Amino acid sequence: MKRTTLLILLFTTFSILAQNKFRTNSAVVNFEASVPFFEEVKAVNKLGTLVLEPSTSTLICTVIIKDFRFKMDLMQEHFNDNYIESHRYPKAVFKGKIEKFDLKNIDETEKEFDIKGKLYLHGKSKIIQVKALIKKVPEGIQIVSTFPLSVSDFNIEIPYVVANKISKTVQTDLTGIMR
Repeated sequence: MKRTTLLILLFTTFSILAQNKFRTNSAVVNFEASVPFFEEVKAVNKLGTLVLEPSTSTLICTVIIKDFRFKMDLMQEHFNDNYIESHRYPKAVFKGKIEKFDLKNIDETEKEFDIKGKLYLHGKSKIIQVKALIKKVPEGIQIVSTFPLSVSDFNIEIPYVVANKISKTVQTDLTGIMR
């Protein structure tokens, strides 16, 4: 009897704790660094991890660099080997606080929030502030954000030969539904 009661208590405790975080391993991160009149420089990563901790208003996003997919294999190879050096810096991580966030106020209507945090990419970290749209959907909590990143902020060197073919500012999009 004691063992059964203990198991029920542990299960209930873990169920309650599990509801304190929302998470997905299928967040989509797109980026584009295209310049008009040149080859499109665009990639997508559909395996991003997002974790939302409502009690602390913390949002964490992690992407494995090698999971970015390009239309052309050669671009993907250059991206991983020459620009981002994914063998040395295998992932990008953002950890930030959602300002004025309260889960009780999240409903089916999109609300815009400011998120301020630290982005770690290519061995460098930088404090960034982004805007995000957050709402409740049947599957959980949805977040959508679009923001620019400067390659110089993360010491990403673009060779002189292709410097005019790749934007110095990378437009980045994040979309995820956390359960």
